Amino acid sequence: MDPQRAPVRVVFVLLPDSLVLDWAGPAEALRIANQRLRAAGQPERFVIEFAGPRPSMRGSVGVALSGLSPLPTQWDGPGWVVLVGLPGDTIATDTPEAQDLLHWLRGQRFTRGGVELVTVCAGALLAAHAGALTGRRVTTHHHHLDELRTVEPRCEVVSNRVFVIDPPVYSSAGVTTGIDLMLHRIADTCGEALAAQVAQAMVVALRRGPHDPELSPFLAYRNHLHAALHRVQDAVSEQPQADWSVPRMAEVAHTSARHLTRLFVEHAGVAPLAYLRRLRLAAAQLALASGASVTRAAELSGFGSDTQLRRAWHQFGLPGSPSAGTSAPVR
Repeated sequence: MDPQRAPVRVVFVLLPDSLVLDWAGPAEALRIANQRLRAAGQPERFVIEFAGPRPSMRGSVGVALSGLSPLPTQWDGPGWVVLVGLPGDTIATDTPEAQDLLHWLRGQRFTRGGVELVTVCAGALLAAHAGALTGRRVTTHHHHLDELRTVEPRCEVVSNRVFVIDPPVYSSAGVTTGIDLMLHRIADTCGEALAAQVAQAMVVALRRGPHDPELSPFLAYRNHLHAALHRVQDAVSEQPQADWSVPRMAEVAHTSARHLTRLFVEHAGVAPLAYLRRLRLAAAQLALASGASVTRAAELSGFGSDTQLRRAWHQFGLPGSPSAGTSAPVR
């Protein structure tokens, strides 16, 4: 059989309390890909398997998992080992199950086009503890970036990316980014058209790539506990195209414009109008990616004209221009 067309054995390796969404979303993407291939009269490309050090265990939300395969001892063709995250501020590897997994991982030889390694969320920490990330560019959930740097100082940890590709290692950031990474892997294996069909079936509105930030501007600047400021950010995020001014934002927070500015700088690290411009530019990028014209994108995102949109585009250092359809992320 042509190795380029050989079925890929995808083994999701699970430990007790493995985060269910880390493996369920990517596995569904593969199942839908197989389903679409069958409907088109083509053979399935993915053999999906769930394995672990024990045949049964509980997932992160209490779901009972049984019938897990033993950790593979032989590979007869291309394969992907998928490591997923665990709950907790740090990833513990001192349990018997984790030790068995690390021992098994150390015996694997990952090669491009052969057996490859895919990590979702904090699954990268398990790979790091096994020494599988030495010399690689990788990412993980933003809460575990420093931990990953400590566990494996010989790898390059990339922050604020949805996923990072450094064959034979493919790593994604937090939770749902595993779906983005698996869609990318489906596109590599079966073509962009099939990946687009899978994304549509999963209602993934906008597929993200390896250069997209993990935290969009709609989620950034929210790492604080100030309720009034969150209230303003919620309102602006819901309607970035509205006629916002600092006094109007202050009304939402029930404070003065001057005090609101101090709150933004102190707790969010950004001025109110700069925050608004970032959100509007992100909204404009989404509109452009959906096929809107520059004028329409400016209107939908709250810029007074396409000239204002172009000015903001260059102000934030985005490459190209809005009319070129560039989709580089807002920093």
